[in-house]
Amino acid sequence: MTTLLRGGTIITGAGQRRADLLLDGEKIAWVGRGPQAADREVDVSGCFLFPGFIDAHTHFDLDVANTTTADDFCTGSRAALRGGTTTVIDFACPNKGESLHHGLDLWHQKADGRTFCDYGFHMTIDDWNESIRAELPDMFAQGISSFKMYLTYPAMMIGDRDIYWALKELKRLGGIAGFHCENAGVIDGMIAERKAAGQLSPASHPLTRPAGLEAEAVSRLLRIAQAADCPVVIVHLTNQEALKEVEHARKRGQKVYVETCPQYLLLDESVYYAPDYSQAARYICAPPIREKANQEVLWRGLRRGEIQTISTDHCSFTLAQKDAGREDFTKIPGGLPGVETRGELIYSYGVAAKKLSLAQMCRVLSENPAKLYGLYPRKGVLAPGSDADIVIYDPGDSHVIRAEDCVANVDYNPYEGFVTAGGIREVWLRGRKTVENGKVLDTVPAGIYLARGKCDL
Repeated sequence: MTTLLRGGTIITGAGQRRADLLLDGEKIAWVGRGPQAADREVDVSGCFLFPGFIDAHTHFDLDVANTTTADDFCTGSRAALRGGTTTVIDFACPNKGESLHHGLDLWHQKADGRTFCDYGFHMTIDDWNESIRAELPDMFAQGISSFKMYLTYPAMMIGDRDIYWALKELKRLGGIAGFHCENAGVIDGMIAERKAAGQLSPASHPLTRPAGLEAEAVSRLLRIAQAADCPVVIVHLTNQEALKEVEHARKRGQKVYVETCPQYLLLDESVYYAPDYSQAARYICAPPIREKANQEVLWRGLRRGEIQTISTDHCSFTLAQKDAGREDFTKIPGGLPGVETRGELIYSYGVAAKKLSLAQMCRVLSENPAKLYGLYPRKGVLAPGSDADIVIYDPGDSHVIRAEDCVANVDYNPYEGFVTAGGIREVWLRGRKTVENGKVLDTVPAGIYLARGKCDL
């Protein structure tokens, strides 16, 4: 079956052009202008055609804070697909003492046959020993080329020495690691002070995880990476101080990639100070949402290419789950939903607001994550031979974001009431129309596991 998408504007990381797309089965067969025979033709005049968005930071079906995320792979990937995300990369998370193979097998059990969009895994390294080191080559053989390490969370973090050794080994194998950067020790001390003073509301959350402690951890991680001579990714970077540490490292000649998230671009710290507990608790995440002045710094970093990707860190909980911390803010499960709204938000408050160009949006949502995580050119570009993953965006179809209209398995939306500039008309996954006018057409999950290559960004 061939399909011709006629009359649209093709968006790439290099720019835009009027062109038609010919799809043949799961692949793009031709991009150009002029007569072209096809079994069917779809008029997409007036629309922008993006490569399917890639969300390289999701947490589906994750056990955390004595509960499990509201979205599993079925509901989370369905929400992702509705929002134009045709590929997610989740985190396979073995517990300390468990093998990497055990973690990978467990995540395959969670995801295989239950995921609506295509998917891959990063592997979390929360322990380092000879057994873990010996497993790494087989991770690459199974399509795992990227890893995650933590400088916070005692159950998951490893020490500086082990980070150094792990990075040395990843450098040898050609892998890359992303890092959650916050200073765990000082944060614990600040939390203890707040608890001793009886200050247990959500308002204490941003005060115990200040921007400077994120920046300190970024600085420390980058010095370790320098010693190991290994490129790294700073995930969910939130603020100016942390970005300056990245700039310093790049001036030293280091290769550093940076990810941020919509919540840090569009929300500010004031959300934690709402007098209503439920209203404040829903925004608890780590790192916290920062002061408003950081928003423009991050947008500027995206425009300049200093920040390479926008992911979501989708880690959703219901309001009932968030209620677990009513008497102690440290018991509020941390995380926000985000996969369903990312594309429309970045177009509306980035492109339409003249903070990003269409090409820049394509780079940070599609092209760069595909290159960074070994999926390019199969994903991340509309070109002959690439997967026919396509987001058809109608700039004239605006709407108001409302939780009641979303399909994610959560009863609120952090962006409730935000007005979009246009909207997603259709989403195509490997040559099949899977979303139309906000409705997911697939009733059976059809996503496939993607074995990924090495970083090429």
